[in-house]
Amino acid sequence: EKVTAEGKREGELFDRFMCYCKTGTGDLSASISASQARIEQSSTNLEAATSNKAQLEQDLQGHKSDRADAKDALDKATALREKEAGIYAKESGDYQ
Repeated sequence: EKVTAEGKREGELFDRFMCYCKTGTGDLSASISASQARIEQSSTNLEAATSNKAQLEQDLQGHKSDRADAKDALDKATALREKEAGIYAKESGDYQ
């Protein structure tokens, strides 16, 4: 009786296992296909992000250069205005 019960239980487990094998393969194949599509999409997104980052870094370098040039021009203009203000003050003092 005990052996028969164990045999019946093993038969049920075997049937469940076989059912899983038949349906699980399709589920796994679908899961693998979906994962591969996500990998391709992620790769594409990564390439786009890398390209965008490179472009932004190049833009940043250009803006830093432009900022340095503008700062230099501002310093030169300020120095020129100070020099002209000094000359004006000296000349206007001479006329008074």
